[in-house]
Amino acid sequence: MPDQSSLSTQAPSAALHDLPPSAKLVAKTLEYEGDSTQSALAESTLLPARTVRYALTQLEENGLVKSRISFMDARQRIYSLEANLD
Repeated sequence: MPDQSSLSTQAPSAALHDLPPSAKLVAKTLEYEGDSTQSALAESTLLPARTVRYALTQLEENGLVKSRISFMDARQRIYSLEANLD
């Protein structure tokens, strides 16, 4: 498995290419719908919450997605794309 430094230097589309289909779907959903919570992503993609959580973890580790705490509900995190996926 490549180390973190080599993954972060790849272009966004190259880093996305090596991820599972669920991560690709979550990334594209964020690209089309904008910032979202984990539960909203699960609803939009029709994926189980656990799968969405794993996909978001993979995307964050590869520097494609960032998260921040929601100001409306501090228990939730808001996820957004770091870079354009094209």
